[in-house]
Amino acid sequence: MSLPHAILTALLERPSAGLDLTRRFDRSIGYFWSASHQQIYRELGKLEAEGLIRTLPAAQRTRGQKKSYEVLPAGRAELERWTAAAQDPKPHRDPLLLRLRAAAVVGTEGLEADLRRHLDLHRRQLAEYEEIEKRDFPPGNDSAQARLQHLVLRAGIDLETFWTQWLTEVLEEFAGLPDS
Repeated sequence: MSLPHAILTALLERPSAGLDLTRRFDRSIGYFWSASHQQIYRELGKLEAEGLIRTLPAAQRTRGQKKSYEVLPAGRAELERWTAAAQDPKPHRDPLLLRLRAAAVVGTEGLEADLRRHLDLHRRQLAEYEEIEKRDFPPGNDSAQARLQHLVLRAGIDLETFWTQWLTEVLEEFAGLPDS
């Protein structure tokens, strides 16, 4: 149920056309809630059919013109309801952790190279998040919206920091294993 809420959030931040919304997902919300172009367009249709969003009226419709969407009061009410509702944490599922556990019984052949690849990917993501933080959250921007958005980014930074530290530790441990 979170994709519709992610779309409602993005549209409340700024009414957008579907393509613009997809690009914004790629640059922000998609870091923690990804969706394909097709999923976003399909969800826009559902949200419009449910009366939660509407297509913004165009002064004069022309062929190929992008439809822009805005959130209706019912959509805002749904997002407020969802935001206030209690939700339990979801169990974490990560194939890398399962593969490491499996390596304990079948051996580590080939796993070390992929662990190094994961470490590199997490280091790059961490660097990207830190660049976003420098660019988008300079000291002194204390609006409630900026503070909450910054907290989401900080969660990403902290998670990537965890993964880089943990993978470094795992690779150090691999160096001491007899099968590595």
